[in-house]
Amino acid sequence: MASVNRVTLLGNLGHDPEVRKTTNGKSVVNVNLATSRRWTDEKGKIEERTDWHRVVAFGRTAEVIGEYVRKGSQLYVEGHLQTREYLDKEKEKRFVTEVIAQRIQLLGRPEDRKVPAGGEIPAAPAEPPVHEGPAEDDSPL
Repeated sequence: MASVNRVTLLGNLGHDPEVRKTTNGKSVVNVNLATSRRWTDEKGKIEERTDWHRVVAFGRTAEVIGEYVRKGSQLYVEGHLQTREYLDKEKEKRFVTEVIAQRIQLLGRPEDRKVPAGGEIPAAPAEPPVHEGPAEDDSPL
């Protein structure tokens, strides 16, 4: 039987990304992405809800996020959901569901992106950077 596990998000980062290395030397980054929606309730009042999504990227995709994205930056993500289990500090079993990024696109203005150590923002390409991670980059830590 066929199945589909596909996620598409367009939102803003909640914090500056911090790229780490796995024990195998592969780059990995975890970010929180906020998506918001607005609607008008039955009384005509505008309502808004923000949802937060845990996004994980590996390899070159993680490095691109670390190099060019900062808190508040707009990011487009395509990937799939993955649930994993871990033990917390009290040794209790916990579960977390994350979006494993397979394709990203940096959106927004170049001046909203992270400034390199030299202090200059690189010239904006005609198209915002897009990165598609290879299939083997979507494995868990």
